[in-house]
Amino acid sequence: MLATLATTAMATHYAGPWAAGFGWVFFLIPIFWILVIGLVIFLVSRRRREWAHAGPDGSYGPPWARGASAESTLSERFAKGDIDETEYRARLEVLRANRPNAS
Repeated sequence: MLATLATTAMATHYAGPWAAGFGWVFFLIPIFWILVIGLVIFLVSRRRREWAHAGPDGSYGPPWARGASAESTLSERFAKGDIDETEYRARLEVLRANRPNAS
């Protein structure tokens, strides 16, 4: 019995707990990271595609970087009293005439 126990201990010690290797589980780690990286790339490209389209005020870029449109700035100045109505209407006409997507 002692000889059998010694032989078993020797065989187990020699092979170790990872003697059979990882097997098919080895492929799960790279597949997991490929999926994570793919998801990040998908989300970033989707967000950039949304940023490429103009917002409701006609500006481009991420929502936090979009500045106020020229027309809204002009109307704010008119509301504050910085410019009078004739100047407001003249500048508004110039802005609308020089709009990039004007036909």
